[in-house]
Amino acid sequence: MKTKSINTSLNDRITAFAKASSLLSSYLEGSLKALTNDGASWHDRIQQRLELAQRKNSWFTDDTLEFAITQWAEALNEENLTIWMQNYPLDKVTAKNIALITAGNLPLVGFHDVLSVIIVGHHAMIKNSSNDDVLTPLLLEIATSFCADLASSYSYVDGKLENYDAVIATGSNNTARYFEHYFGKKPNIIRKNRNSVAVLTGNETLEQMEALSKDVFLYFGLGCRSVSHLKVPKGYNFDLFFNGMFVQKGLIKNEKYLNNYDYNKAVYLMSEFDLLDNEFLLIKEENSSYSSPIASLGYSFYEHIEDLAVEFEQNADQLQCVVAQGAAAATVIEKLGGKNAPQIVDFGTTQTPGLQDYADGVDTIQFLLTLS
Repeated sequence: MKTKSINTSLNDRITAFAKASSLLSSYLEGSLKALTNDGASWHDRIQQRLELAQRKNSWFTDDTLEFAITQWAEALNEENLTIWMQNYPLDKVTAKNIALITAGNLPLVGFHDVLSVIIVGHHAMIKNSSNDDVLTPLLLEIATSFCADLASSYSYVDGKLENYDAVIATGSNNTARYFEHYFGKKPNIIRKNRNSVAVLTGNETLEQMEALSKDVFLYFGLGCRSVSHLKVPKGYNFDLFFNGMFVQKGLIKNEKYLNNYDYNKAVYLMSEFDLLDNEFLLIKEENSSYSSPIASLGYSFYEHIEDLAVEFEQNADQLQCVVAQGAAAATVIEKLGGKNAPQIVDFGTTQTPGLQDYADGVDTIQFLLTLS
């Protein structure tokens, strides 16, 4: 298909998403009275879509959906969108068809790519994961209700992708190989598996460990920004770490999480691994991978922070975030020498990226501008 004519200005698009932000905030506050363009209740429609999203993906819970919606309600305000766009030359964008293949492991995990394509002035050809094909259409429906012409900026693809000018695709390492073969002749961003790690020194406070629990357990640890591995000094005592994790003990009431915990514990015990266990989280020494199954964490020892910095530099393509503070963070940042990934973040902040915090450190907006 020919690229659709984009009938909106940057200001139109920012205003539409900012108004969507306000509507979502009202919903979260319980004060939403607005009606849809066909006279229905926006509150009821949003509630129905969230319930549908849960039925289609049982890892989506009331809490995780509320958290994701809250993050986007805060991110999409006019000030944030304007600051995000202000340093990009958007005045000479020629609209292109951008194919988007999104992941579905977290609620709205692919929305940043969708937003990036639309806000720049391209046309988003969206192929949603079946695990999360309700929420992005909901947000776009809300934004489009404030600017009907925004509908020219996106479409949904169920079958084979055709007539696209560039691709942004997210998947596992296995599917990424397929993506590279299939889409390799077009400009592309292809994202693979990544993990996040936390660097502990033994000098942390209980408050920092409780903050780290969010990095570990939000979204049940299913995201690439979820901490799945700990780097600890030799002789590290895990007592304070477990005390911090204890604030998340309610997760064990989730049936799917409990099943994963029980299964992984059985596998580890049969394999005679040395385990540390607090009855809802398993940790074991792991020196060959940053990834870990649900309800478990790997850890490995270090002698010098400088050695870790070298390791992270060498394995930058496997890492999304490194949680670290103080001298540890400064040492890692210095060694990475301005690399955009992994991102070095404070305890408790992995799951709250800003609009400028691009996945894998690849500036999606800059990529999209090179196509014009």
